[in-house]
Amino acid sequence: MATVKRLMECVPNFSEGRNKEIIEKIVQPFRATDGVRLLDYSSDEDHNRTVVTVVGDPEPLKAAVLEAIGIAQQHIDLTKHEGQHPRMGAVDVVPFIPIKNVTVDDAIALSKEVGAEIASRYNIPVFLYEKSASAPHRENLAAIRKGEFEGMAEKIKQEEWKPDFGPVERHPTSGTVAVGARMPLVAYNVNLNTSDLEIASAIAKKVRFIGGGLRFCKAMGVELTERGITQVSMNLTDYTKTAVYRAHEMVRMEARRYGVEIVGAEIVGLVPMAALIDVAEYYLGLEQFSIDQVLENKIME
Repeated sequence: MATVKRLMECVPNFSEGRNKEIIEKIVQPFRATDGVRLLDYSSDEDHNRTVVTVVGDPEPLKAAVLEAIGIAQQHIDLTKHEGQHPRMGAVDVVPFIPIKNVTVDDAIALSKEVGAEIASRYNIPVFLYEKSASAPHRENLAAIRKGEFEGMAEKIKQEEWKPDFGPVERHPTSGTVAVGARMPLVAYNVNLNTSDLEIASAIAKKVRFIGGGLRFCKAMGVELTERGITQVSMNLTDYTKTAVYRAHEMVRMEARRYGVEIVGAEIVGLVPMAALIDVAEYYLGLEQFSIDQVLENKIME
């Protein structure tokens, strides 16, 4: 009888988006480990961040992730790091996402194994977040990361922010890391024809949930200095309930009050096909359209 294939996804975020040599070293374990497949990695110089998307059987995936974290620790020094994206660690966040023949509970268990090993092997403090969180106030990554690398030196000493694994002290160069289990999200950024970061940030505040906006949207304003524009950078944590087109149109609506227009958008990393079909249905006015009508989807069945 054939062995049932188990697939877990991991999307680690590394605080390096400019040095290509270092980035290639970090992603090498994902290329070289049997049972693991590197699907995508994208780097942003303004964010100074690289997002990797990898899938595999949980055990070899765990080994590859831990090896990549070790390489990142050797080559990334957060005392010298600058970028538009908030960060608290050389390896900032390590989410595990169930894909095939694995459950959320499996992802939670794997995240805890990896978190414990990161602390033991690299002496980096680890916070469990999202569905792995040890307390409600730790579920939201933004709450954990608030204060970033610099502020974490004092924050970690507070009883409510004691790490789940590792020393109660920020690593001097690698900071801290959040590890957890979550469902697939869409990283979606909308570019604006203004260089005024205050405008982008104000729009982001209106769009994100904590500002009274979309329930499953996290957003912030980002300055794209080389292009002379700004961006509303969003994570849609449940695209089935907060659709990509809805986030896009809300940014457009809020931008109007400032006389600002959208000049482009981007998806960071990979995106579920269903999220794009939802967008096509909305903008094309498709009626009763189904994913079964997508040619490539039928071929892959």
